[in-house]
Amino acid sequence: MSTVTLGKRPSTFKPFPVKFQLPDGSEGAILITFKYRTRTEFGELVDGIFKDSGRQRPEGEPFSMRELMEGTRDKNGDYLAAVIEAWNLDAPLTVESLRQLSDELPAAAAAIMEAYRTAALEGRLGN
Repeated sequence: MSTVTLGKRPSTFKPFPVKFQLPDGSEGAILITFKYRTRTEFGELVDGIFKDSGRQRPEGEPFSMRELMEGTRDKNGDYLAAVIEAWNLDAPLTVESLRQLSDELPAAAAAIMEAYRTAALEGRLGN
C-alpha cells in the first residue's frame, strides 16, 4: 500500500485509454495522459475557458447553427489543449488537431472531457 503524503502532487495522471463510439458503431480508444489539477484548479480552468461563451447576437442578426457549432468546436479544442499532456494519435497534439477531433469525432471529445472531469473532481480514472 502506498504512503499518502499531502502536498506532493503529480504533474500528470497516469496514461488512460479513453473509449468512445465511432460513427460506424465500432469502439475507438485514445491513450491520454491528462495534466493534474486539484478540484479548485479544475474549477478555475472551466471558468476561464468558458467565461466568454455567452456571445450575444446583435439585434436582428439571424441564428446560425454553423456559427454555434464552430464556437463549440473551438471552445472544446481550447479545453482539450488545456487538459491533455500527451496522446497516442499520429496527429500532433495541437489546438488545431483537437478542434478537428471535436468537429469530426464529437463523441471522442465528449468522452475525453468527461474522463478529465472525473479525474479532476473525483481523483480517479475509469469507471
